[in-house]
Amino acid sequence: MNRQVQVHSALFLVALIYGANYSIAKEIMPAYVLPFGLIVIRVVSAVLVFGAISLFITKEKVTGRDDWARIALCGLFGITINQLSFFSGLNLTSPINASLIQTVSPVVVLLMSSFLLKERLKIFRMVGILLAGLGAMLLISGRAGQDAQGHMLGDLLVLLNAASYGVFLVLVKPLMQKYNAITVVSRVFLVGSLGVVPFGLQQVMAPDYAAFSAHVWAAIAFVIIGMTILAYLLNVWAMKYASPSLVGVYIYLQPVFAILIAVGLGKDVFTWQKALYAAMIFGGVYLVSKPKKTTV
Repeated sequence: MNRQVQVHSALFLVALIYGANYSIAKEIMPAYVLPFGLIVIRVVSAVLVFGAISLFITKEKVTGRDDWARIALCGLFGITINQLSFFSGLNLTSPINASLIQTVSPVVVLLMSSFLLKERLKIFRMVGILLAGLGAMLLISGRAGQDAQGHMLGDLLVLLNAASYGVFLVLVKPLMQKYNAITVVSRVFLVGSLGVVPFGLQQVMAPDYAAFSAHVWAAIAFVIIGMTILAYLLNVWAMKYASPSLVGVYIYLQPVFAILIAVGLGKDVFTWQKALYAAMIFGGVYLVSKPKKTTV
């Protein structure tokens, strides 16, 4: 198998894992483990695995107070706020809504880069921000029925998750350029876990794990091994060889897989209104992510 096929296979598998996570995590929450408890299971597992890899394989150390301060901010936005808002939001909203709202992260990245790096926004990117934002707001507000308030809160929490992850991507970039990716992520997960554990400690201790069926344990194993460890390692490896545009194409596949899996399992319904709002979000994100033209 040549390198190009390996890269495409890795990115495809990552998109499939992330897409499946929206429905599989709903199998666990809230019937068996509450959201914050599931976060503790996921984050602590990641700390142990990535910490072991960093300690025994990469053996690289982070130096300097400024780098540790940046890691602390990355842990806050990339793990603590990101995870708490995502799983609590997914617990309240539908898999399709959560997957579509997640795609606004590139918009936040552009806004934060413009604010922190003083980059000038082009007109077409400003249009993209407005279009994606309008699509997300319509998707969030387009609820009717008895559970509308809970679903809307879930959508807003997922939006907070997407925003915090966008901030994290901007903050972590200088660290990724200076250190090995495993070195960075092991420290970020460690710092982020300090903010997660106090919220989820009671929830992670509450369930009767001995009573869990093999089906529930398989879902938990998927979240830990597939979503947290395998997907990250595959993504990091693929990004060494893939162009940003190729990675972007596969990111767009995540909500497609999420929709197909959710509808196939009967977890959600894809309506024409959601299709319209999805088109607005995808169109806006495309304008925001469109590469600059270069002259030869």
